[in-house]
Order: sequence, then structure tokens, then C-alpha cells
Amino acid sequence: MTDTMQALLHPRSVALIGASPDPNKLNGRPFHYLRRDGYEGAIYPVNPKYDNIDGVPCYKDIASLPEAPDLAVIMVSARLVDDIVMALGERGTPVALVVSSGYSETGAEGRQKEQRLIETARAHGVRICGPNNLGLISAFDRMAATFSQYAFEPPLAGPIAFASQSGALGTGIAYLARSRNLGFGYFVTTGNQADITIMEVLERIVDDGRISVLSAYIEGLRPGDGASLVHLASRAMQAGKPLIVTKVGRNKTGARAAQSHTGSLAGEDRVFDGVLRQHHVIRARHEEHMLDLMSVLSRCPVPEGRGVAIITQSGGSGVLMADRADELELDVPILAPATQDKLTAVLPHFAATANPVDVTGQFLADPNMLSDSIKIVLDDPEIHICVVWLQLMGQYAATLVDLFKELRESIDKPLIICWVGAPESAVHALNEAGICLLETTERAIEAAAGLARFGEMRRRYADHKPAVAPPVVEEAKACGNAEPVNSLAAAAALMAYGLPIVESALAKSPDDAKRLASQLGFPVALKIESADLPHKTEAGGVRLGIADEDAVALSGEEILSAARVYAPDARVDGLLVQKMVEPGVQLVLGLRQDPVFGPVIMAGIGGIFVEILDDVVFARAPVTPDEAKRMLGRLKARAMFDGVRGAPPVDLEAIIQLLCNLSDFALAHPQVAELDLNPVFAGPDGAVIVDWLMLANNGSLNALRPDEQKIA
Repeated sequence: MTDTMQALLHPRSVALIGASPDPNKLNGRPFHYLRRDGYEGAIYPVNPKYDNIDGVPCYKDIASLPEAPDLAVIMVSARLVDDIVMALGERGTPVALVVSSGYSETGAEGRQKEQRLIETARAHGVRICGPNNLGLISAFDRMAATFSQYAFEPPLAGPIAFASQSGALGTGIAYLARSRNLGFGYFVTTGNQADITIMEVLERIVDDGRISVLSAYIEGLRPGDGASLVHLASRAMQAGKPLIVTKVGRNKTGARAAQSHTGSLAGEDRVFDGVLRQHHVIRARHEEHMLDLMSVLSRCPVPEGRGVAIITQSGGSGVLMADRADELELDVPILAPATQDKLTAVLPHFAATANPVDVTGQFLADPNMLSDSIKIVLDDPEIHICVVWLQLMGQYAATLVDLFKELRESIDKPLIICWVGAPESAVHALNEAGICLLETTERAIEAAAGLARFGEMRRRYADHKPAVAPPVVEEAKACGNAEPVNSLAAAAALMAYGLPIVESALAKSPDDAKRLASQLGFPVALKIESADLPHKTEAGGVRLGIADEDAVALSGEEILSAARVYAPDARVDGLLVQKMVEPGVQLVLGLRQDPVFGPVIMAGIGGIFVEILDDVVFARAPVTPDEAKRMLGRLKARAMFDGVRGAPPVDLEAIIQLLCNLSDFALAHPQVAELDLNPVFAGPDGAVIVDWLMLANNGSLNALRPDEQKIA
């Protein structure tokens, strides 16, 4: 079998290297699981200590196997693994799942050992899943090649595929999923991911018609993984299937202490989050949130909008849920008058009918009040999801379970049950019936938000498929030697891509600045030009609104003096003279060559407080106009674009175009490691960049012809 993923997920034969007859030992569990669950393929235990295990012939080595197994599970000391992989390759086995530990997870020496393993595997045509791996389960094939405790009971086949870098946490999530009757058709752990990755596994699974939800727990991404993740997301959306991702390290900054704002703000997590949003991936904050999303996305139809009806037996719970819905930008619309009239006809006169709907405790005397209310609100065209809140109700559990089962057969919009303190019998029955049941108000509304978001993603993808970036080139990854590009060279490169730069000229002295200022026209700004002083304001290197030649000369002397005091050894190229422009909303735009995702674009609220305000968003290039608009819409201060305190609204289309042009520039210039455009003044007539800092590898953009001293 030459198809690696087919061999990994659906092997016709499995060799268990280092198998034990003791099912209580880790290396005895896979054999026990495969036999117990009725795996129909051939099982080949390999261990020179035994002639047979439970009546199945046990082989002394790889060479003595009757055929080349599709999948080999290696459960021996790491010092033996390389030789085993060589032997497997010589027999023609396409893939090995390496359980053995002691590799990159242990430090530098382990990383070298892991590299040797991969080199050996590639030389002999064997793909590696792992090492330091817990194994995998293909439940549809009753194939549990794992020592996971989750498989203590036969795996529950179902519509969810789950891949995890962590075996232990993955097992915990799988166990909790089983407690909710959520079946994992596939549960794959990838360990150190020295070769086969989560993305590669899920991309193979995405076309399986038995799977409706894809999910992943990710601990880290390496160069090249970003493009794979984006491609997987695209495949998932093509198939109409949600991709849920949980990634650790939300608050860990992966960026180095960069000279530019873009570099210092580009924490690993916020770039990751921006790319996931851009490419229609649903992010779960933690394992419970992931399980809630699995439940709602596998058990509910996809809604056509964000309108939520909340039906409760308690006014207080309705307010709690409405508050959370508002925070998550769900709509809780007032029900149409016709809808409220219908509710009034079935509910007590003291019930609330606007939304949230309080059916009161009277529904216990007549359960049809609840079921009729649900049907009525779901008939309202502004309602796309219904959340029902209950508490306790032990003596009525069977009646309510039957009610919800009947409802599910008669409605075609999502129904989420929030049942606080639900009796265990009701929890089990509703989970078995495939009805989404959650047990706290916040979780129920967050699940509704995830469901609504996926609906939006599908509609948006159908209308505007995101652009896909070309592969990340090697030059883009090697940003460690980036140096500042002189301002005029940088400006010329940017203007060639339609990025509007304020009129500027470089003066060699204060007297030269007087001449250039007169040519540009007053008032002007004067700034220090020095590769060693990227943050000009901090060095006292900026003067604004200079009105005449004498003031230019005086300001020039002051700037040069301040620079000498601030950094005596700084190299100073001169003074940048700029035409003053009408101030507007201050933006910061930028790009950064991210080690995982390649060129990423930043947009935010700028000025001198950019890092304090911290109101920035990221997306991976290429950025389309639709994505640029969504980026701006995610800013906390986005209301500034509409005009504040009498100011006119900004030309939003001009900013969108600027972001797209910046994206084009980023793709065309992989040698530019970082670019900071701050501030960019945005107003009703467009936008203009008044300060910029470009860092490029090997000074590749620094060459200027002698006559190129002015940018107009």
C-alpha cells in the first residue's frame, strides 16, 4: 500500500513491535484492543520473547513477518527504533506510528535523535507518526492502535474527527466526549509531529462522508505548518464542515523584541487568531468550549442568521443569557407582534413574550405550553436559533425528554437545551437522542454563537472565497538579519505599490533643510534620519508645524543635538523634511514575515500610544477587500471611522485599498521582514502615510541613486 494516510487510518494489517501479552501494560493494550473490538485486518505481534500471544503467532523480527504490514506500531526503547524503521522500509511498510519517547521533548540531544530518526525514515521510504505518540483510533474500522485509556471501553464511532498533539489531554477530551455520547470516528494523536502533522491527517479525513465536524488540539506550529493549516481550512469549507481548533499559549508572545511596532505587537497568538478568523476556522478557548462546539455543530442544523430566541422558566436566567448574547454580538430581537400574539394565546397572561420569553412555571401543568412556544418563536423569520433554559425538574424529566425528542422531529432550526442541574437520566437520554444539551447559561449562549458564526462562515465562503497565499519562500523565513532601510528608499518602494507617502526630502544639514522646506512649502515637519534611531520621538528627533526657514534651521540644530545626547554613537544620515498634512484618524498599518504563516498584515489604531492602546488585528497575505473590511470592523475603536464629535467619517474604501496594496507589497517583497506605517492619517478624502519604518534582510532596498533625494 503506497497511500500513507490510507495505511495510517485504514490499514489492512498492523504490526505491533514490542507487543506484550499483558493487557495491563502499555505495550500490551493495542493487541488487546484490536482483538476485543473485532478489527478485521491482520494483526502481527513482534517480540522475540514470545512464540504467540493469546493464540496469535508472534514474530521474532520484521524480516520474519509473512507480509509487509500497512501500519507498524513501534513500542520499544528509542535506541532500537532507527533499526526497526530501516527494517520496515526494506519490507515495504509505508508508515510507522512511533510510541517511543526520549526525542525532541527531552531537549537538544533528543532533537538530534529525532532528526536522525526522520532522516532514516525518509531514506527508507517510511512516514513517521510521532514519535512520543499515544497512537490513533479509527473507530469505523474498529482499529485502536493506541495505549490510550480512552480505549478501555470500545470506542464510540461518530461524526467527529479529533486530532491532538497531546496524547494525555487528547485522551481526556475524548473521555469527556464519550460522556456526552459524542462519537469520535477518528481520534489521532501526532506526538512530536516530526513528520506527519495534524493538518495532513485531517485533510485526508475531511472527505469522509461519515464525518461532519473536524477538530484539533494544537500545541505549536512550525514553519510550513501555517500554509498547511490554511489549506486544511479551505478544504473543510469546501466540504461544508466546521473546523474547530484549540491552541495553547494564548498569552505567550512569540515575537522577538523588535524595532517596529508591528514586530513587537505581533504575538504568536494574535497572528494565529487573525489567520483563523480570516480562513473560517472556529477557535475554542479550552477543552470544555471545544466539546460544547462539537456538540452543537454535530447535533444542530446550520442557522441562517444570528437571531436568538431565549425561552426560560426564569426571568433572571433570560437576562443573563441576553447579556452574554449581546457581548458575543448575537441578536436577541424583539419578537414580531404576530409572534407575540400567538404566544399570548398559549401562555398565562403574566408571561413575558417579547424575547426572552418567560413561560413561567405554569408549563409544568401543561407541557404543551413549552413545545408550542418553541415552535412559535422558531416560526418568526428574525429567529434562527432557540435556547431553552430549565433547572432541576427531576420529577418531570421523562416528560421533558419526550417533549424535546418530538420537537426535534418537527423543527428545522437549531434547538439548544440549557438544563441546569439536569437529572442524570435526562442528560443520558438527550445525549443519546443527539439533542444538544448544555448545563450553564454562558456555555449555551457561547455554543449558539459558535453555531451562528459557522453559518456566517459558510455563507461568506460561498460568496467570497479567501485568497490563498503562495508557499512561504525561504527568504521570508530568514528575517534575523533585517536592517532598517533608509526612509526615501523605503518610500519609493511603497509608492510603487500605490501606498500614499507624504511629500518628503532628505537634507544633509540644517541649511539644506531650509532650502528643501521652501521647495515643499510651509508648514513642514523635520525628523532625524538614522538607522540607529528607529523611534524618532523618543530620541527628541521630531519637530512638527515649522512655519519658516529660520525655524527650520533652529529645529534642525536642536534635533541633531538631541540625537547626539540620546545616542552619541548613532549614525545620522541627515534630516527628513516633510510637508505637513491635515491630521485625521491615526492608524497603524504594518507587515511582518511570520515564521509560521509568512507575510501577515496588521491594522490598528496608531499614534504614539499604539502599544498602550494595543488595538490591532492581523491577517495573512493576500488580503482581499472583503477581508480588509472585516479587519477594520474587528478593531475596538472602529467607531472612530464614522466620525467623532463632529469630525467627518473617514474614506473607508481608501483604507481598505491601502491594506490590499500593502498585502501586494508584502507578497512581492519577501526580503522585507517588518514594516511599520505609523501614523497613517485617514480622513474623508483618503489616507496618507506620514511616518514609516522598514526592516529588510541584507539592506537589500537601501541602494539609492544620488539624485533620488526627494519623494513627491
